[in-house]
Amino acid sequence: MKKDAAPYVEWFENLKREDVERVGGKNSSLGEMVSQLTEIGISVPPGYATTSDAYWHNLAETNLKPIITKEIDLFIEGKKSLSLVGSAIRGAIAHAPTPKDLEREIIAAYIQLGNRVHEKNPSVAVRSSATAEDLPEASFAGQQETFLNVRGEQQLIQACRNCWASLFTDRAIVYRQEHGFDHMKVALSIGIQLMARSDRGASGVMFTIDTETGFPDVCVINSAWGLGENVVKGEVNPDEFVLFKPMLKNSALKPILRKSLGEKEKTMILGRGGPLYTKNINTPKSRRQKFSITDEDAIQLAKWGMIIEDHYSASRGMKTPMDIEWAKDGLSGKLYIVQARPETVQSQVKQGAELISYRVTENNLPKPLVTGRSIGQKIVTGEACVIQTVEEIDQFRPGCILISEITDPDWVPIMKQAIGIVTDHGGRTCHAAIISRELGIPAVVGTGDSTDEIRDGAIITLCCDGGEVGIVYPGKVAYERKSTDLTKIAKSKTKIMLNLADPDSAFRWWKLPIDGIGLARMEFCVMEHVKVHPMALAHPERVQDPEILWQIEEMTKDYETPSDYFVQTLARGIGQLAALAYPNPMILRMSDFKTNEYATLFGGEDFEPKEENPMIGFRGASRYYSPQYQDGFKLECKAVRYARETMGFTNLIVMIPFCRTLEEADKVLEVMAKEGLARSKDFKIYVMCEIPSNVILATQFAKRFDGFSIGSNDLTQLTLGVDRDSENLAHLFDERNEAVLTMIQNCIRDAKAAGSKVGICGQAPSDHPGFAELLVDMGIDSISLNPDSVLGVRQRVAAHEKKIGVSAEAN
Repeated sequence: MKKDAAPYVEWFENLKREDVERVGGKNSSLGEMVSQLTEIGISVPPGYATTSDAYWHNLAETNLKPIITKEIDLFIEGKKSLSLVGSAIRGAIAHAPTPKDLEREIIAAYIQLGNRVHEKNPSVAVRSSATAEDLPEASFAGQQETFLNVRGEQQLIQACRNCWASLFTDRAIVYRQEHGFDHMKVALSIGIQLMARSDRGASGVMFTIDTETGFPDVCVINSAWGLGENVVKGEVNPDEFVLFKPMLKNSALKPILRKSLGEKEKTMILGRGGPLYTKNINTPKSRRQKFSITDEDAIQLAKWGMIIEDHYSASRGMKTPMDIEWAKDGLSGKLYIVQARPETVQSQVKQGAELISYRVTENNLPKPLVTGRSIGQKIVTGEACVIQTVEEIDQFRPGCILISEITDPDWVPIMKQAIGIVTDHGGRTCHAAIISRELGIPAVVGTGDSTDEIRDGAIITLCCDGGEVGIVYPGKVAYERKSTDLTKIAKSKTKIMLNLADPDSAFRWWKLPIDGIGLARMEFCVMEHVKVHPMALAHPERVQDPEILWQIEEMTKDYETPSDYFVQTLARGIGQLAALAYPNPMILRMSDFKTNEYATLFGGEDFEPKEENPMIGFRGASRYYSPQYQDGFKLECKAVRYARETMGFTNLIVMIPFCRTLEEADKVLEVMAKEGLARSKDFKIYVMCEIPSNVILATQFAKRFDGFSIGSNDLTQLTLGVDRDSENLAHLFDERNEAVLTMIQNCIRDAKAAGSKVGICGQAPSDHPGFAELLVDMGIDSISLNPDSVLGVRQRVAAHEKKIGVSAEAN
């Protein structure tokens, strides 16, 4: 600390985290970044802070203490309402003349800030930073006010008064009262910081952890045009970027796992001064349809996020995920960090101890009322209570699901009484999302029209059981809740892996004790993310329907070519799955749609033949070298290369499905090699063992592939000659049939004799007690399961290995 520092003002570069009692958490954090991290590349706009001494000096010189004490006593005694008490205190502070010596120091520093940036009367952000004399760990985030685009000495002094007054917002008074904090021991520091011209650029929020699942290996960035208040307060549905942290250390990689274009309905810009510091305008359609930051911006922000997280983790002696606000100056194009604080919800959850999951068990689901962004991994059923405005909050019925356009701090008292929340507007960093996480209740935000579509008093089910999309169903929907103690899960020599298809729900399973992903289904990524037939993107000129062609053009317009849309969109979906497994292997099965399923994709009817029995028709490997689909398969190969080479997921292994003959295998491998995917020590190619020919010729298939994965469903169907979808033959479909078991045993025997890896990814180990134990006895290397079966089968496998004297390897 500088010895000659003014008693009431301190520059950010002279502050550190330890100064939280003098300048609050927000300003001490800014000081920490300026003093410790600017030298290694973190850009923070310059500024200074008033100290807690300044706050106490202001109260003493203006004789405000007795007024505040009297009003608080009236509230505690129940003689005056919260709103009247808060309004009286705020009015007294906001209108009290600032002591001259304090005013001089604030203005002198403001003039010096202008000199530093060569601008007279620079535009500044004036932010509150509450602290407590004896309670440095108290959390007052979001309870006080921020004023943007403050320009000129008199505006600055009034903004400071308003900040001091905001220490007594209704929410802040209730918080301190509920937590037993003495109102007269809590002070307020003010941060005065040069405005980054994000009104001409973009701004938003970044978390260095997945805020829904707690998955620690990603950075999540929300972004919108203009000043950041719209994102923070949930006024808009923002763009979103998700990046994989382990790959960010390699500057040659581009590990963006997900890009979602938000509507960004409004843009907050600077006002003309006076009482109107900022204003919201409708975002032009042309800007709504564009991402507000570039991929390179997202990567730079995520790298900064990691640096900040690492710094705070080291200084606190514990892993510390961060909640960071950032801005992009539209004039200079520069990025800035404007706030950083430890994340307060997922980081507080005891990691790895317990896995709680919810699952819908209803067979015939009704049509959803609305959908939106899923917040929290829970399902609740209850009565809807529609509240349109803050003036109506006294009409909320405790124990209901709150339905509103948007929420802000004034809504917190009723949010605490709700079992779930649904809003028309907002993204994952909006107020409703943040508070619902803190309260541990689910929310569906950004639905667009929930206040119109959901009737007050109706029974609804709010479903946030995994994935990005939250759903609100009419009525009561059956579901189950499952809790598992992960500390009691035994290890096994046999690898236990995961079957997974949906990239958006992948992170929810990060706590599962798995050894990788044994089956990732590419076709789900194509169906849910790409949505267009690969051949329609490789050859859009062959799409016949003008309406379909227009839809494809709209979906692909932000990419250089339609093929790039397929490659990058599919690669990001693959990357989300690979990120969950990393650094363990992720085995990606190349597309295995049947022709009738391919036909449902945009443009699909122009490329798919009509077949009587698609189950054993033009599917799997036979498509990959055929002129009818080879160009589509080449795009699949390019997506795999993009995921491996551009994103960095070298843990990705590919697997060829439904490969009928050795000649077919050679043709597929030749196409892949020409596309840069030749087998090597660093790139493995497996084959599905799901056709009797794969078993009979396993030794020869092993010369062409690095491993086998037994698909017990198709292998049973084709061994027994039973249509697995036939209700009339369901009693004959059984993987435990002696013929099927012989096929499985022979495959394992011959694969291992050839030095190949062999696993299983069918349903049998999940469905039949004792089946997994049989596979262990046969010497299988890995068993891949659906998420709900992993824990039970792992326990059974570990117990059986112990029984037969097999030593578990450390995983």
